[in-house]
Amino acid sequence: MSLKRQSDILQVVRESGSASITDLAARLGVSTETIRRNLKPLIAQGSVLRFHGGIMSPEHMDDPPFQRRMQLNRNGKRQVAALVLGMVRDGDTLILDNGTTATYVAEALTARANLVVVTNSAQIACRLANRNNNRVFMAGGELGGDDAAAFGPASIEFLKQFEVRCALITVAGINARSELVDFHLFEAEFSRAAMAQAAESWVITDHSKFGREAPVKVCELAQVQKIVTDAAPPEEFAARCAAAGVQLVTG
Repeated sequence: MSLKRQSDILQVVRESGSASITDLAARLGVSTETIRRNLKPLIAQGSVLRFHGGIMSPEHMDDPPFQRRMQLNRNGKRQVAALVLGMVRDGDTLILDNGTTATYVAEALTARANLVVVTNSAQIACRLANRNNNRVFMAGGELGGDDAAAFGPASIEFLKQFEVRCALITVAGINARSELVDFHLFEAEFSRAAMAQAAESWVITDHSKFGREAPVKVCELAQVQKIVTDAAPPEEFAARCAAAGVQLVTG
């Protein structure tokens, strides 16, 4: 049975280039622990490569880290982007952070016109600037070498010049206590600053982030207005959203 499962894992990775542990578990109908056990020999043989959050085909090992993350759960991220597109109007004012889901959202928003978008991501700025009379404001600061995003005090001060309808933020995880969490303090600081300048804050995330832990707390669940995701979350989390008055928007 394990050989069959390993073969199925390889097939998924060949088709998509990469996959998360949670996505593999969902697709193959087994636990994440079972997936991890089956991955060990594949990784040891060099059939797949492990990276933070998932595995990838060896053919993709020269891809920049940001491009690898763009491939992870890409169908789910596209679903999230389509949902956001349906809720954003021409002429809206938005803040978008540097996450890969936010980048897919930016690609979807090229269908809208007259947007005002504030972002710290060069990836997002390039996708939305000079399209349909959109205006893009790029936060300054030190650019990261991976995703070409700016962080630091300069980017935070830049955000304070704007008041927008929505801040669309990505997170590394939504932990067992339903807190929104990230891996890096500077990303959490940018998210909190974006939320402070917005009438509404929407968390945009694919289903793999539910139950995922990360060391830096961004905020409590009740501090956001919407969670936009590609699949129904665990029932306990849905109940906590209802109790906190947070709207769940699912694909």
